[in-house]
Parts: sequence; structure tokens; C-alpha cells
Amino acid sequence: MAKLGRPGAAKGKKGATKGTGGHGKQALEGRGPTPKAEDRPYHKAHKAKQAALKAGTKGPKAAAKPVRKGEFVAGRSGMGQRAISGEVLSGRNSVVEALKTKVPATALFIAQRIEIDDRVKEAIAIANHRNIPINEVTRPEIDRMTGGDSVHQGIALQVPPYSYKHPMELLDRAKASGQPPLLVALDGITDPRNLGAIIRSVAAFGAHGVILPQRRSVGVTASAWKTSAGAAARIPVALASNLNQAIKEYKQKGLFVIGLDGDGEVSLPNLALADRPLLVIVGSEGKGLSRLVQENCDQVVSIPISAATESLNAGIAASVALYQIAMARS
Repeated sequence: MAKLGRPGAAKGKKGATKGTGGHGKQALEGRGPTPKAEDRPYHKAHKAKQAALKAGTKGPKAAAKPVRKGEFVAGRSGMGQRAISGEVLSGRNSVVEALKTKVPATALFIAQRIEIDDRVKEAIAIANHRNIPINEVTRPEIDRMTGGDSVHQGIALQVPPYSYKHPMELLDRAKASGQPPLLVALDGITDPRNLGAIIRSVAAFGAHGVILPQRRSVGVTASAWKTSAGAAARIPVALASNLNQAIKEYKQKGLFVIGLDGDGEVSLPNLALADRPLLVIVGSEGKGLSRLVQENCDQVVSIPISAATESLNAGIAASVALYQIAMARS
């Protein structure tokens, strides 16, 4: 029996031979590039794609069908960081709360083989109702999305980059509410949890918005969204290119500016101007108010605390001040 040669190898005498006219070209080139996973019939990605086509879905923007326990809207696993643009919220309570408050989410990620408890069911149901794509991914992929957050509990929500307002737009919105404007500006806050807590207090005590400086300040990140417990979806946040200039413009518009500082000349309980249009400025966690910001304040106010305590956390100080103002206005 004749031996079989290599595919595409020329047969015949040794030495120079005539060309094949291209007959061996295909064998020499091999089988070409490996097909995509979704194009290989034996791969689970192919089955998921066929199921999606059969259900009438064409991609991430298609309406999601109702999901039962242990079942997900067809979506490709292996999304990882490549699918993430913006911020990612994680944790079952945080994700459900964000979905309830209509945070503008763009995708829900659920780890494979997690326990489908009531919170996960609720997250899936809300995402389906809002036509938010649901993707089943591996747990390591959620680890990467959340930056190694150990308490993501197998669920994450993609949130697009925050859309900031103009500082004067916040004042217009406040005036339209029919209440005396009450705005909060942050001078050098760098901890997103403090920002989230302040946004939550702004919502709780009837203030109308938050102003952040463009430089040397935290932005509305996933951690801020999470700490705000959904309030970031209701309270507008503005970005000021120059905080001191924004303060001056607010003063020209009739707002009385008070700064919170441990060395303030007026004690918060004695603040007699709470019913006026106010801008409350909260200083950074370590340094307090900057010198220029203090100079632009109409009044610097202190919160009386025990001598055994050096200072208050910025988020707590803002909450106490806003509560006191709310009580004076009621």
C-alpha cells in the first residue's frame, strides 16, 4: 500500500519539478482562522446565540423576556472589563435599591451558579421590566468588574458615567421648587462614601443639590452611588470649574453662604438665618475649609461636640447641619 504524504506536499521525482498551478495552495494554507465561539455548533455560545435568535432578540438593546428562577436572558458570557464603560455597583441590596430608584443602568451582570434569592429575583424582574440587558458571567469576571470587591455577592450593575449639571442650573431648579433654595458645596471631599452620605442627607432634609469642584474632589463614582442608597438618582450634582467663582456667583444671586468649620465663630444652634436661601459649604475630611473658601463665606459655623472628640466626619457634619436647618425651616 502506498504511503500517504503530507497534505499539499508535491509528489514525484527529487529535484526541480513543475508547479501545481495552485492546486496545493489550500492545503498549504491550512484551515484558516478559528471560527468565533458563537459560530461553532458544539460550543455553548452558539447555543445561546441560536436561543436568542429564536426568541427574537438581536442584541443588548432588545427587550428582555421574563426570567424564571435559574434562567437568564440570553447573553454572552466572557464580557469582563471589555463590556464595562462607566461605573459598576455591586451587592444585592445596593443593586436592587439602584434599580428601584431608576438609576440609569445599562447592564445587569449575574454570576453563574449563584443562589437565586428574593433580591436576585427582584433585580432580574426590574431589569426585565426596564429592558436592561442581563448577562450571566463567571464569578472571576464579576471580581474583575468590581475591582476585587469581596462583597459583590455575585451581582453587579453597570452605570454610565454621571451627567453633571451646571451650578446655576441647580439654583434654577431650587427656585422652581417653591422653597427657599438650599444647596451644599463640597470643598475638597475625596472619599466617595462621604459624598454618597452627603447626597443621601441632602435628599433626606430637603436640600436641592450638591456642587463639586472640578479639581481635587471625588466624583459621583460607584461607591458614592452605593452609599447614597439611591439618592444620587434624585439629587442633581453640579461640577464647578472654579468653586470660589461659583460661590461668588451664588452670593450675587442672593444666597447666604455658610461654611462648616470646627473653629467657626457661630455655633450651629444659634444660626438665625436658616430660613434664607442658603449655600452650605462642607470642608475636606482632614483639612476642613480652604483659606479662600473661608474668606468667601458670609459666616463660618461650628457644630458643638464633646471635648473628647477632635472633629466630625464630613458626611456626619453635613447631616447635622442640614437637620438643624430643616428643623428651623419647619
